[in-house]
Amino acid sequence: MISKRVRKGTETFKSLQTNFEEKNRPLFLILSIYESMPITSTPKRLKTPILSPNFLQIVGGVVVFVVISSVGYGWMGYELDRTQAKSLLLIYGVLFIGYGFVVTQKWSRRQTRWWMGVAVFFRLIFLFSTPVLSDDFFRFIWDGRLLVGGFNPYLYLPSEVVNTPIFSTANLSTTLYEGLNSPHYFTVYPPLNQLLFGVAAWTGGNNVQLSVIVMRFIILMAEVGNCWLLSSPHNLGLRPAAKRKINSLAYALNPLVIVELTGNLHFEAVTLFFVLLAIRWLNRPWPKDFYFTRSAVALGLGASVKLLPLIFLPLLVRRIGWQKGIIYCIVVGTVIIGLFLPFFSKSLVANVGTSLDLYFQKFEFNASVYYLLREVGYWITGYNLIQMLGPVLSLITLGTVSWLAFQKRSLVEKMLLSLTVYFFLATTVHPWYITTLVALGAITRRWYPVVWSLLLPLTYVAYASSPYQENLRVVGLEYILVFGVFTYEVFLKGIDWKTN
Repeated sequence: MISKRVRKGTETFKSLQTNFEEKNRPLFLILSIYESMPITSTPKRLKTPILSPNFLQIVGGVVVFVVISSVGYGWMGYELDRTQAKSLLLIYGVLFIGYGFVVTQKWSRRQTRWWMGVAVFFRLIFLFSTPVLSDDFFRFIWDGRLLVGGFNPYLYLPSEVVNTPIFSTANLSTTLYEGLNSPHYFTVYPPLNQLLFGVAAWTGGNNVQLSVIVMRFIILMAEVGNCWLLSSPHNLGLRPAAKRKINSLAYALNPLVIVELTGNLHFEAVTLFFVLLAIRWLNRPWPKDFYFTRSAVALGLGASVKLLPLIFLPLLVRRIGWQKGIIYCIVVGTVIIGLFLPFFSKSLVANVGTSLDLYFQKFEFNASVYYLLREVGYWITGYNLIQMLGPVLSLITLGTVSWLAFQKRSLVEKMLLSLTVYFFLATTVHPWYITTLVALGAITRRWYPVVWSLLLPLTYVAYASSPYQENLRVVGLEYILVFGVFTYEVFLKGIDWKTN
């Protein structure tokens, strides 16, 4: 009896099990496959740690770089003086080591944008600082206050204004006058620069520091624009190409660029912004914009901040053809003359011409070819031949640029080489002069401007003594290395002229 019940129950259970397996056959198939899998078939990603040692090293290096660089920039902006040459060079050295670590790595587009944000942050560190490595800002505010007071800054020598009613009427001060490095020269800053000085002086009023902050904000905005334009070939209107990657971080994170432009208030940043805009609109003209008007206006505005972009006109005329090139030059000239018109007087041309003539025939600092020729002149004649050498070297520069215009090379590469020749033959090369070279080098992926920016802080050794005195051995070392890298990249390694 019991055995019959057990047998009947067993049959009922097997029947239920069979029905269950038939209804859930897919599930049992998956379970059978899973049970047959070896333990080693577990996905590898489950065995790999989420934070690999290599990842942690990179993150740690980035954090250390940002922290140390921030401290370095803060120290330079708020604590150092240019007479402290050893401390200055030490901090520059540390900043460039970190910079070298970043720019030699390969970063994705998203990571590059993040680094651009870091570059802007580094510049913001200087926002409330007073420039200590350059005293040019005193002249900026001086000219701006004259303009706000209703006086033409091109007509008055600071040394002649001190004892006149203009001094008080224009809200000038003894502090400003004592800070001027050239009180016996007429101002040479073009009209758009003067208008920017006026905005800063009007906003700052009697407060010099507030005027400095306003000028720094203007430069910072220009630098943000520069970083954006350099962040992609598309932004500059360059045609897509596999080899045409801009090393934008070489400019954005360059310590010399950050300190000299944003920190020391040099308006080369604004000039560069307009030059890059001119390149962008020249490469990407709007429909029916046959004469590249926007590009010409941008270049005219850049030359109205600093006159140096005019050196590119032969290159641009050759690029777009003679007929369009003449119209291009007319537009550039119209912009410059139009901005000069509010300042125009019979004495303006004479005064500015006198100051420019003195610049090329009297000022000398950190030169290369000129210093060699000067020594030859001393040996032959017994005196300094700068009054002859300055104009002659300028003519040689103009001739070289004209020759480059007819070479079958990319426009940006020719712009880079033209500026390089200009600075090689110049009588004066201050550190902030070559920041434009760094930007053009980033576009063409040339490293000699970066090497030059690394060596230029050595020029501050001259300010360790009072009055300042250049160490020609340091200058010689600088140019031996710069000429060496330049020769290797241009003549030995060669230039890929088709990449731009």
